[in-house]
Amino acid sequence: MTATIIDGKAFAEALRGRIADLVPAFVAKAGRRPGLTVVLVGEDPASGVYVRSKGKATEAAGMKSDTIRLPAGTSQDELLGLVHQLNADETVDGILVQLPLPGQIDENAVIAAIDPDKDVDGFNPVNAGRLATGLHGFVPCTPLGCLMLLKDQLGDLAGKEAVVIGRSNIVGKPMAQLLVGESCTVTVAHSKTRDLPAVVRRADIVVAAVGRPEMVKADWIKPGAAVIDVGINRIDAGEGKTRLVGDVAFEELAEVAGAITPVPGGVGPMTIAVLLRNTLVAAHRNAGVPLAKGAI
Repeated sequence: MTATIIDGKAFAEALRGRIADLVPAFVAKAGRRPGLTVVLVGEDPASGVYVRSKGKATEAAGMKSDTIRLPAGTSQDELLGLVHQLNADETVDGILVQLPLPGQIDENAVIAAIDPDKDVDGFNPVNAGRLATGLHGFVPCTPLGCLMLLKDQLGDLAGKEAVVIGRSNIVGKPMAQLLVGESCTVTVAHSKTRDLPAVVRRADIVVAAVGRPEMVKADWIKPGAAVIDVGINRIDAGEGKTRLVGDVAFEELAEVAGAITPVPGGVGPMTIAVLLRNTLVAAHRNAGVPLAKGAI
Protein backbone atom coordinates (compact mmCIF):
# COMPACT_ATOMS: atom_id res chain seq x y z
CA MET A 1 0.00 0.00 0.00
CA THR A 2 1.20 3.50 -0.84
CA ALA A 3 -0.32 6.22 1.31
CA THR A 4 -2.04 9.31 -0.06
CA ILE A 5 0.17 12.30 0.73
CA ILE A 6 -1.88 14.99 2.48
CA ASP A 7 -0.73 18.26 0.92
CA GLY A 8 -0.97 20.78 3.75
CA LYS A 9 0.79 23.43 1.70
CA ALA A 10 -1.86 23.36 -1.03
CA PHE A 11 -4.72 23.27 1.49
CA ALA A 12 -3.22 26.22 3.40
CA GLU A 13 -2.82 28.25 0.20
CA ALA A 14 -6.47 27.64 -0.68
CA LEU A 15 -7.58 28.63 2.83
CA ARG A 16 -5.52 31.82 2.69
CA GLY A 17 -7.11 32.58 -0.67
CA ARG A 18 -10.62 32.24 0.77
CA ILE A 19 -9.65 34.49 3.66
CA ALA A 20 -8.28 37.16 1.33
CA ASP A 21 -11.50 37.02 -0.71
CA LEU A 22 -13.57 37.75 2.41
CA VAL A 23 -11.52 40.70 3.67
CA PRO A 24 -12.87 43.37 1.25
CA ALA A 25 -16.47 42.72 2.35
CA PHE A 26 -15.42 43.16 5.98
CA VAL A 27 -13.60 46.42 5.17
CA ALA A 28 -16.68 47.73 3.35
CA LYS A 29 -18.89 47.08 6.39
CA ALA A 30 -16.49 47.86 9.24
CA GLY A 31 -14.60 50.73 7.64
CA ARG A 32 -11.24 49.26 8.57
CA ARG A 33 -9.04 46.25 7.94
CA PRO A 34 -8.92 43.30 10.34
CA GLY A 35 -5.94 43.85 12.62
CA LEU A 36 -3.43 41.42 14.11
CA THR A 37 -0.78 42.59 16.57
CA VAL A 38 2.15 40.32 17.38
CA VAL A 39 4.35 41.00 20.39
CA LEU A 40 7.91 39.72 20.31
CA VAL A 41 10.05 39.94 23.45
CA GLY A 42 13.79 39.44 22.95
CA GLU A 43 15.84 38.38 19.95
CA ASP A 44 15.22 34.64 19.61
CA PRO A 45 16.17 33.95 15.95
CA ALA A 46 13.52 31.28 15.33
CA SER A 47 10.79 33.45 16.84
CA GLY A 48 11.94 36.38 14.72
CA VAL A 49 11.66 34.36 11.50
CA TYR A 50 8.23 33.07 12.49
CA VAL A 51 6.95 36.54 13.39
CA ARG A 52 8.11 37.94 10.05
CA SER A 53 6.31 35.10 8.25
CA LYS A 54 3.12 35.86 10.14
CA GLY A 55 3.37 39.55 9.27
CA LYS A 56 3.88 38.91 5.56
CA ALA A 57 0.99 36.43 5.42
CA THR A 58 -1.33 38.82 7.26
CA GLU A 59 -0.60 41.69 4.90
CA ALA A 60 -0.86 39.41 1.86
CA ALA A 61 -4.40 38.53 2.96
CA GLY A 62 -5.34 42.22 3.02
CA MET A 63 -5.28 42.51 6.80
CA LYS A 64 -3.37 44.95 9.00
CA SER A 65 -0.26 43.57 10.67
CA ASP A 66 1.63 45.22 13.51
CA THR A 67 4.66 43.83 15.30
CA ILE A 68 5.72 45.27 18.64
CA ARG A 69 9.31 44.35 19.53
CA LEU A 70 10.38 44.59 23.16
CA PRO A 71 13.84 44.08 24.64
CA ALA A 72 14.70 40.80 26.34
CA GLY A 73 14.85 42.59 29.70
CA THR A 74 11.19 43.68 29.58
CA SER A 75 9.49 43.05 32.91
CA GLN A 76 6.31 41.06 33.34
CA ASP A 77 4.43 44.16 34.50
CA GLU A 78 5.51 46.06 31.40
CA LEU A 79 4.34 43.27 29.11
CA LEU A 80 1.03 42.90 30.95
CA GLY A 81 0.51 46.65 30.65
CA LEU A 82 0.97 46.44 26.90
CA VAL A 83 -1.46 43.52 26.67
CA HIS A 84 -4.10 45.52 28.54
CA GLN A 85 -3.61 48.43 26.12
CA LEU A 86 -4.08 46.11 23.14
CA ASN A 87 -7.17 44.57 24.76
CA ALA A 88 -8.72 48.05 24.86
CA ASP A 89 -7.71 49.03 21.31
CA GLU A 90 -10.73 48.60 19.03
CA THR A 91 -8.51 48.44 15.93
CA VAL A 92 -6.75 45.34 17.25
CA ASP A 93 -8.76 42.17 16.59
CA GLY A 94 -6.11 39.58 17.33
CA ILE A 95 -3.30 39.61 19.90
CA LEU A 96 -0.47 37.12 19.73
CA VAL A 97 2.40 37.15 22.21
CA GLN A 98 5.15 35.07 20.64
CA LEU A 99 6.43 32.23 22.82
CA PRO A 100 8.79 31.40 24.41
CA LEU A 101 9.18 34.43 26.66
CA PRO A 102 12.28 35.34 28.68
CA GLY A 103 12.61 33.62 32.02
CA GLN A 104 11.56 36.60 34.16
CA ILE A 105 8.06 36.53 32.61
CA ASP A 106 5.34 34.04 33.59
CA GLU A 107 3.94 32.87 30.25
CA ASN A 108 0.71 31.64 31.84
CA ALA A 109 0.04 35.05 33.38
CA VAL A 110 0.51 36.75 30.02
CA ILE A 111 -1.69 34.27 28.16
CA ALA A 112 -4.41 34.66 30.78
CA ALA A 113 -4.28 38.46 30.44
CA ILE A 114 -5.16 38.43 26.72
CA ASP A 115 -8.83 39.16 26.02
CA PRO A 116 -10.30 35.73 25.13
CA ASP A 117 -12.10 37.31 22.18
CA LYS A 118 -8.75 38.55 20.80
CA ASP A 119 -6.84 35.40 21.71
CA VAL A 120 -6.28 34.18 18.15
CA ASP A 121 -3.66 31.68 19.36
CA GLY A 122 -6.39 29.98 21.39
CA PHE A 123 -4.19 29.54 24.47
CA ASN A 124 -6.21 31.54 27.02
CA PRO A 125 -7.76 29.30 29.73
CA VAL A 126 -11.20 30.69 28.87
CA ASN A 127 -10.87 29.44 25.31
CA ALA A 128 -9.51 26.11 26.54
CA GLY A 129 -12.62 25.83 28.71
CA ARG A 130 -14.89 26.76 25.83
CA LEU A 131 -13.34 24.01 23.72
CA ALA A 132 -13.65 21.45 26.52
CA THR A 133 -17.33 22.24 27.03
CA GLY A 134 -18.30 22.48 23.39
CA LEU A 135 -18.74 26.26 23.30
CA HIS A 136 -17.55 28.62 20.59
CA GLY A 137 -14.09 30.01 21.16
CA PHE A 138 -10.69 30.20 19.55
CA VAL A 139 -8.84 26.92 19.10
CA PRO A 140 -5.03 26.71 18.89
CA CYS A 141 -4.01 27.02 15.26
CA THR A 142 -2.01 23.83 14.77
CA PRO A 143 -4.61 21.33 16.04
CA LEU A 144 -7.41 23.12 14.21
CA GLY A 145 -5.31 22.91 11.04
CA CYS A 146 -4.81 19.18 11.66
CA LEU A 147 -8.56 18.70 12.00
CA MET A 148 -9.19 20.55 8.75
CA LEU A 149 -6.76 18.26 6.94
CA LEU A 150 -8.34 15.15 8.45
CA LYS A 151 -11.89 16.17 7.53
CA ASP A 152 -10.81 17.09 4.02
CA GLN A 153 -9.18 13.68 3.60
CA LEU A 154 -11.63 11.43 5.45
CA GLY A 155 -14.93 13.31 5.53
CA ASP A 156 -17.05 12.37 8.53
CA LEU A 157 -14.84 11.32 11.44
CA ALA A 158 -17.64 10.02 13.68
CA GLY A 159 -16.97 6.62 15.21
CA LYS A 160 -13.30 6.47 14.26
CA GLU A 161 -10.72 5.54 16.87
CA ALA A 162 -8.05 8.20 17.27
CA VAL A 163 -4.79 8.25 19.19
CA VAL A 164 -3.05 11.54 19.94
CA ILE A 165 0.57 11.03 20.97
CA GLY A 166 1.47 14.00 23.16
CA ARG A 167 -0.44 15.92 25.81
CA SER A 168 0.75 19.53 25.50
CA ASN A 169 -1.65 22.42 26.01
CA ILE A 170 -0.72 23.74 22.56
CA VAL A 171 -1.36 20.62 20.46
CA GLY A 172 -2.11 17.35 22.24
CA LYS A 173 -4.94 18.33 24.58
CA PRO A 174 -6.84 20.62 22.18
CA MET A 175 -6.39 18.05 19.38
CA ALA A 176 -8.02 15.42 21.56
CA GLN A 177 -10.90 17.77 22.39
CA LEU A 178 -11.46 18.56 18.72
CA LEU A 179 -11.59 14.87 17.86
CA VAL A 180 -14.03 14.20 20.71
CA GLY A 181 -16.16 16.98 19.24
CA GLU A 182 -16.19 15.04 15.95
CA SER A 183 -17.48 11.96 17.82
CA CYS A 184 -14.22 10.03 17.64
CA THR A 185 -13.15 7.63 20.37
CA VAL A 186 -9.96 9.29 21.57
CA THR A 187 -6.92 8.09 23.50
CA VAL A 188 -4.25 10.57 24.60
CA ALA A 189 -0.95 8.70 24.76
CA HIS A 190 2.32 9.97 26.22
CA SER A 191 5.67 8.98 27.67
CA LYS A 192 4.04 7.03 30.52
CA THR A 193 1.71 5.03 28.28
CA ARG A 194 2.28 1.29 28.63
CA ASP A 195 2.96 -0.54 25.36
CA LEU A 196 2.60 2.60 23.28
CA PRO A 197 2.93 0.78 19.92
CA ALA A 198 -0.02 -1.47 20.77
CA VAL A 199 -2.15 1.53 21.74
CA VAL A 200 -1.30 3.38 18.52
CA ARG A 201 -1.95 0.24 16.44
CA ARG A 202 -5.66 0.39 17.33
CA ALA A 203 -6.15 3.78 15.76
CA ASP A 204 -7.85 4.78 12.53
CA ILE A 205 -6.34 8.25 13.08
CA VAL A 206 -2.90 8.92 14.58
CA VAL A 207 -1.73 12.42 15.48
CA ALA A 208 1.95 12.48 16.50
CA ALA A 209 3.01 15.55 18.48
CA VAL A 210 5.88 14.57 20.76
CA GLY A 211 8.97 16.28 19.32
CA ARG A 212 11.01 13.09 18.95
CA PRO A 213 12.46 12.49 15.48
CA GLU A 214 10.91 9.54 13.61
CA MET A 215 9.74 7.89 16.84
CA VAL A 216 6.62 6.30 15.34
CA LYS A 217 7.50 3.26 13.24
CA ALA A 218 5.55 1.42 10.56
CA ASP A 219 4.71 -1.53 12.79
CA TRP A 220 2.90 0.86 15.13
CA ILE A 221 0.32 1.72 12.47
CA LYS A 222 -2.88 -0.05 11.49
CA PRO A 223 -2.90 -0.58 7.71
CA GLY A 224 -4.90 2.20 6.08
CA ALA A 225 -4.81 4.57 9.07
CA ALA A 226 -4.54 8.34 8.58
CA VAL A 227 -1.37 9.78 10.12
CA ILE A 228 -0.93 13.47 10.97
CA ASP A 229 2.67 14.31 11.82
CA VAL A 230 2.96 17.53 13.83
CA GLY A 231 6.65 17.10 14.62
CA ILE A 232 9.33 19.36 13.17
CA ASN A 233 12.80 18.11 14.10
CA ARG A 234 16.14 19.07 12.59
CA ILE A 235 18.58 16.18 12.42
CA ASP A 236 22.10 15.63 11.13
CA ALA A 237 22.15 14.69 7.45
CA GLY A 238 25.93 14.24 7.27
CA GLU A 239 28.64 16.36 5.69
CA GLY A 240 27.73 19.27 7.95
CA LYS A 241 24.17 19.43 6.68
CA THR A 242 20.82 19.00 8.43
CA ARG A 243 17.33 18.06 7.33
CA LEU A 244 13.82 18.31 8.73
CA VAL A 245 11.92 15.22 9.80
CA GLY A 246 8.72 14.66 11.71
CA ASP A 247 7.81 12.48 14.65
CA VAL A 248 7.04 9.53 12.37
CA ALA A 249 9.32 7.50 10.12
CA PHE A 250 7.72 8.85 6.97
CA GLU A 251 9.18 6.58 4.30
CA GLU A 252 8.24 3.36 6.05
CA LEU A 253 4.85 4.60 7.27
CA ALA A 254 3.93 5.66 3.75
CA GLU A 255 3.92 1.96 2.84
CA VAL A 256 1.36 1.16 5.56
CA ALA A 257 -0.82 4.21 6.19
CA GLY A 258 -3.80 5.17 4.08
CA ALA A 259 -2.91 8.87 4.20
CA ILE A 260 -0.03 10.79 5.77
CA THR A 261 1.27 14.34 6.09
CA PRO A 262 4.87 15.00 5.01
CA VAL A 263 7.45 17.10 6.85
CA PRO A 264 7.88 19.74 5.62
CA GLY A 265 4.77 20.63 3.65
CA GLY A 266 2.14 19.00 5.83
CA VAL A 267 0.91 20.52 9.08
CA GLY A 268 3.39 23.43 9.18
CA PRO A 269 1.76 25.66 6.53
CA MET A 270 -1.61 25.21 8.20
CA THR A 271 -0.60 26.99 11.41
CA ILE A 272 -0.26 30.47 9.89
CA ALA A 273 -3.27 29.93 7.61
CA VAL A 274 -5.45 29.12 10.62
CA LEU A 275 -4.03 32.12 12.48
CA LEU A 276 -5.31 34.31 9.64
CA ARG A 277 -8.65 32.51 9.80
CA ASN A 278 -8.93 33.13 13.55
CA THR A 279 -8.01 36.79 13.08
CA LEU A 280 -10.73 37.29 10.48
CA VAL A 281 -13.29 35.56 12.71
CA ALA A 282 -12.21 37.79 15.63
CA ALA A 283 -12.56 40.90 13.48
CA HIS A 284 -16.12 40.02 12.51
CA ARG A 285 -17.07 39.34 16.13
CA ASN A 286 -15.39 42.47 17.50
CA ALA A 287 -16.92 44.72 14.83
CA GLY A 288 -20.36 43.10 15.04
CA VAL A 289 -20.22 42.13 11.36
CA PRO A 290 -21.85 38.73 10.60
CA LEU A 291 -19.70 36.06 8.95
CA ALA A 292 -21.50 33.42 6.96
CA LYS A 293 -21.35 30.01 8.65
CA GLY A 294 -18.85 27.75 6.94
CA ALA A 295 -17.30 30.58 4.93
CA ILE A 296 -13.89 29.64 6.30
